[in-house]
Amino acid sequence: MDGKLRVLVADDSAILREGLLGLLTRRGWLAQGVADGTALLSQLREISQSEPDAMPDVVVIDIRMPPTFTDEGLRAALEVRETYPGLPVLLFSQYVEAAYASKLLAGSPAGVGYLLKDRVADVGEFSAALQRLAAGETVLDPEVVSQLVRTSKPGSPLLRLTPREREVLELMAEGRSNAAIAAQLYLSAGAVEKNVAAIFQKLDLPQTGTENRRVLAVRQFLGI
Repeated sequence: MDGKLRVLVADDSAILREGLLGLLTRRGWLAQGVADGTALLSQLREISQSEPDAMPDVVVIDIRMPPTFTDEGLRAALEVRETYPGLPVLLFSQYVEAAYASKLLAGSPAGVGYLLKDRVADVGEFSAALQRLAAGETVLDPEVVSQLVRTSKPGSPLLRLTPREREVLELMAEGRSNAAIAAQLYLSAGAVEKNVAAIFQKLDLPQTGTENRRVLAVRQFLGI
């Protein structure tokens, strides 16, 4: 997505919130900020009723916000996805909360992201993640993926995968495209395609034409 993005940021830290807004607006994007989940939902409701064409392309939400600083952001994210299906949501937190990520991904994972604040050191990387989410992709920090992955049970189809196939599947779970996987693992595009095809076969995911095998493979890998 090359056009200007509309981004709504919910974070109780004024410094971080204003910093993000400044970075996004300097890119020519339209960015607004609120301090908590309640204000976020109120803002979305107001926009959807008064100017639906101005709804944000992506919503960025911290997990721990007032009043209890526990899971307010997650609950707001779940409500956003339920009330506005398909609206991309990025959980942007200092903490890995695997249970929270599982809840958010349990519905459609398209347009769902979870990145760690301390691990996003590049503005371009963060902007690219927002663009991928706006395009309907899934974006997960590798640390989030590693904590989501459950130990494979005896007899699990995941045990059939080779180490290379498991590497490819882990990058698929992060939301990487085949081209990005090829660059990350120094493989040819054809080699990645062969690994992906083998993953589908070993996880018993035949081509049906009605289900996204990539999504099904990732769900099986993450145990969601």
